Amino acid sequence: MNDDVLLMIPGPTNVPTAVLEAIGQPTMYHRGPEFSALLDKCNRGLRTVFQTSQDVLILSSSGTGGVEAAITNLVNPDDRVLAIRGGKFGERMGEIAERYGALVTWVEVAPGKAAEPHQIADLLARRPFKAVLFVQNETSTGVTQNVATLAKIAHDYRCVTILDCVSGMGGIPVKTDEWGIDAVVSGSQKAFMLPPGLAFVSLSERAWELARTRKTPTYYFDLIEARKSLEKGQTPWTPAVNLIQGLGASLDLMLAEGMDHVYARHAAAGRAVRRAMQSLGLRLFADPAYASNVVTSVHAPEGISSTSLVKQLADDAHIIISNGQGELKGRIFRIGHMGAFDEETITRTVEAVARTLALLGHACDPTAAATTCMEAYRQ
Repeated sequence: MNDDVLLMIPGPTNVPTAVLEAIGQPTMYHRGPEFSALLDKCNRGLRTVFQTSQDVLILSSSGTGGVEAAITNLVNPDDRVLAIRGGKFGERMGEIAERYGALVTWVEVAPGKAAEPHQIADLLARRPFKAVLFVQNETSTGVTQNVATLAKIAHDYRCVTILDCVSGMGGIPVKTDEWGIDAVVSGSQKAFMLPPGLAFVSLSERAWELARTRKTPTYYFDLIEARKSLEKGQTPWTPAVNLIQGLGASLDLMLAEGMDHVYARHAAAGRAVRRAMQSLGLRLFADPAYASNVVTSVHAPEGISSTSLVKQLADDAHIIISNGQGELKGRIFRIGHMGAFDEETITRTVEAVARTLALLGHACDPTAAATTCMEAYRQ
């Protein structure tokens, strides 16, 4: 990790030394046997994290590129799709579909809330839809959707499910095959503990059949071509070789820790940060029933802008947290706890946030908040 700055934002996240060292190795030939073996290793590791028997394609792009790839390979112009808008990234999914000519019906969800299953079922019962687009973990609000329930409802109405797991995968369990999710997308710079630049996409058998008959034009994000290349141990276009070398190292770390422990560690962090913030007399922004284990969103205290908090914390403690986005800027702040962190990292962040709030005029006890955080984490 960078000893000078601690990234406690919802991505990019801190990168472990072992991953940085792997990225810094000499670049290997992307058409040679060494890279083919690395690609196979990464595919097997990603299958474990995604909990799928299907291949997981590695794209050299941001997570948004992976989301665009999933949508353009499965949704055609004039297809009716349902998009859940509960934050910036759910909105982005629907906007991508609209850009490519799909007919989007929006499900409006209040910021900080999760989608109501009956609301989704009611809309799907009114008319046929091709697909349902939604985000597993909305980092703009700190809300995690009930993916299993929403996926089941979508399938009951014969809809394809396209799921953005960019920020949640690797920190919050996603049972891709068991829950019958047709397209799952994630990215490198979150719980995978890598710099930005890689997207990961898995498709179900049903989704692959749709991809073979798609009408939406695409070239770089043609998943059929990506799958053909993977069968030969390659990628269709020049990949981000060194990032994939880092991916091999990050998967080694995750699988050595054990995914159950990885999930438990993220759950402990989510619980600890939420309780610590409440002990400071602050209100959580996300509905507690759906509060995320990888990012905590908190209302700024009365009379204090979250913009001031974020800046002061960075200047004084060299710890970076996130402001609110859009209309929430200045009103909430967000603490990321995903990927490479431990009890000390979380506790230090909480204490620094409390000290900064006290400096800005909020009456609180930083030491007590740190103690609350530590005790909750150890549970």
